[in-house]
Amino acid sequence: MIDMDIRAEKPEDVNAIHQVNREAFRRENEAILVDQLRGIASTISFVAAQSEQIVGHLFFSPVTINGQCSSQLLILGLAPVAVLPNYQRQGIGSLLIQQGLEACRQSNCDAVVVLGDRQYYSRFGFMAASTQGLRCEYDVPDEAFMVLELNRAALQDCSGTVQYRSEFKLCE
Repeated sequence: MIDMDIRAEKPEDVNAIHQVNREAFRRENEAILVDQLRGIASTISFVAAQSEQIVGHLFFSPVTINGQCSSQLLILGLAPVAVLPNYQRQGIGSLLIQQGLEACRQSNCDAVVVLGDRQYYSRFGFMAASTQGLRCEYDVPDEAFMVLELNRAALQDCSGTVQYRSEFKLCE
């Protein structure tokens, strides 16, 4: 593993973050999504930098539950996670996720949802969201939509459909 600095996004990182998302996903959608979500309350954004070059990025933004759930809960969606192609498969994404989840805990976030590979995200403690009575607003396989409770039993009285912010429609 190469020496990597994982830290919160700074204002001067905006252009590099856009570039990382564009290159990682080989399209503009996720980069534009992050630009649109930046500055919204309760977002969390981290970068991975090597020798001052931004090589990875991860972003959390608030989601809502359409159904039964306390409006007092803070639930964030993890998306996107991006690493420049030449730096992928070196553990950078994992470092970003670990640091990001710790920042979520410190921000009093109750739970995090993610849409992705079950095998990859389960190592961070994510489990099928359906086990907590939650489903995704998008038509995705059950095992691909996962949740991680950061506060024990935070979701015990929740059930319903998790809805991402309207800006996510761009990425469909």
